Amino acid sequence: MNDLGDIWVYLSSSPLLHLTTTLVAYLIGARLYRRFNLNPLLNPVLIAVVILVSVLLVTDTDYATYFEGAQFVHFLLGPATVALAIPLYNQIDRVRRSAVALLSALVLGSLSAAASAAAIAWGLGAGPEVVASIAPKSVTTPIAMGISEKLGGLPSLTAVLVILTGVLGATLGPLLLNLLRIRDWRARGLAIGVAGHGIGTARAMQVSEIAGAFAGLAMGLNALATAILLPLIWAWVF
Repeated sequence: MNDLGDIWVYLSSSPLLHLTTTLVAYLIGARLYRRFNLNPLLNPVLIAVVILVSVLLVTDTDYATYFEGAQFVHFLLGPATVALAIPLYNQIDRVRRSAVALLSALVLGSLSAAASAAAIAWGLGAGPEVVASIAPKSVTTPIAMGISEKLGGLPSLTAVLVILTGVLGATLGPLLLNLLRIRDWRARGLAIGVAGHGIGTARAMQVSEIAGAFAGLAMGLNALATAILLPLIWAWVF
């Protein structure tokens, strides 16, 4: 038992432990996801988050310690985001033909995502600080945190809400689109990209390259539109 304790102390102090834990958690999620025929309710990210949070709570590991290892995965988010340009380039003709409809839907989607979240929070009695934190919840995390801070919100709360939004968008978005009988992969990708940012885009990419291309484009343009429009509207309203 002492030997096992010594091994755990060594592993817990090594960044490789938390990197390995992150990868294993995601692999378990991905395995279950494929096992049940890509059921959106079994999103690999959602399963990985549940596993990781459980492990951190059981082992009493703080986030800063965990992130020493997980930062290697975090670093790869940049190259992965840039790589979204490849399917977008492959679908550039479809994007050009849909440019007017795409931009119109994007602006309306961006505004409605922020306005609906802020209105619900405000209606439930939340203060300006919380409303400012929740308004950019459909934007990718780094940009959403910057917008939240500029509006006087809590960036840490915004980060949590963004992740929850992405998981819910990737999990429930396809089911809602099926219920509404939306079959066009361009429309489905655009909706998932605006509502579910990176996590939703990853889900769209697994299903269709066309949906993935439009989701990646929507994710980037939605971040740009929200970063420009939301502070202007916020200053006008408040």
